[in-house]
Amino acid sequence: MTENLGELTITRELPGGPAAAFEAYFEPEQFVRFWGPVGTHVPLETVTIEAREGGRYDSTMVLDETGERYPLKAEITGIRAGEFFAMVEENTGMRSTLTFTDLGEGRTRVVLHQTGVPEMYRGPEAEAGLNSSFDRLVEHLAGRN
Repeated sequence: MTENLGELTITRELPGGPAAAFEAYFEPEQFVRFWGPVGTHVPLETVTIEAREGGRYDSTMVLDETGERYPLKAEITGIRAGEFFAMVEENTGMRSTLTFTDLGEGRTRVVLHQTGVPEMYRGPEAEAGLNSSFDRLVEHLAGRN
């Protein structure tokens, strides 16, 4: 059986420099403040982030309304502090890369590019969830400046 896999790219502008945005993805105390769409949370004790190639990038997103849990188990496949990181998810094989570019004047462009994306993670609802998480990241970073 051939799965219907595809690609997804989302580009957003963030407040602050690339180092601050990158750091938010690698400090568990910051990560739990924005990861996942509105209506979800990530318990700090579920987060394991090892900022190195071959390191773990694991967490569990919990739906606030139902308590349903969605674990993310991934391995970091590439990393350059303040610039980019890439990971592959164990259960789906989906690959994600986040690239951070300094736009000057205290702004950063982040590009999320995913390949091997299963169809259920590519629809409008999935994109809205990712954008909601980015909205939470913008709010988090704006509060730090």
